[in-house]
Amino acid sequence: MIETILPDCVVAADLFHDPPEATLFPEEERVIEQAVEKRRKEFTTARVCARTALGKLGLPPSPVLPGLRGEPQWPSGVVGSITHCAGYRGAVLGESLSVTTVGIDAEPNEPLANGVLEAVSLPEERADLALLSARMPQVRWDRMLFSAKESVYKAWFPLAKRWLDFEDAVITFDPGEQTFSARLLVTGPRVGGKRLSVLHGRWLVSRGLILTAIVIPT
Repeated sequence: MIETILPDCVVAADLFHDPPEATLFPEEERVIEQAVEKRRKEFTTARVCARTALGKLGLPPSPVLPGLRGEPQWPSGVVGSITHCAGYRGAVLGESLSVTTVGIDAEPNEPLANGVLEAVSLPEERADLALLSARMPQVRWDRMLFSAKESVYKAWFPLAKRWLDFEDAVITFDPGEQTFSARLLVTGPRVGGKRLSVLHGRWLVSRGLILTAIVIPT
């Protein structure tokens, strides 16, 4: 499903269930051995998606271990992102020769818990969300904002190697084009010799889910 909002320079794999036959590499098993069943299923199925996507790039299956901030560690020459939520797991990968970074996120199309929106948004974003909610009430725009900021962080971290707070980027949505932009309020890393100041992404609402994705080509 997520491939509908992605450019041709990346490949994707997603699942809406947890295959009972799915297995992990021993290295991955050690990461998750103390986890509860819910976390184990998320982790395992996300790795199934990752290995399917690696196959689409012509690469063999390999362990995908979490890094310092939980970011997936890909084989040399590969960039990508993983996401999972209730009822969905997905992975999007590209070759580093053609893709600089990827950030994806999936969320249920349901309202955020009380107090979360205020914690993750800026006043101007909340004003925009009120207008969007009146125009398209079938979309939970508070959750959409949260998802977009998650995608921004996932695309940011491999480049900057440092934390990005929720209030460090202003998200603007275009409901007609199903796109969004993230204007960074902190100094961004250099990409292709230029300072990164804005990230552009796309979004989708389908099957009770919100998906957001950012892909920055090389």
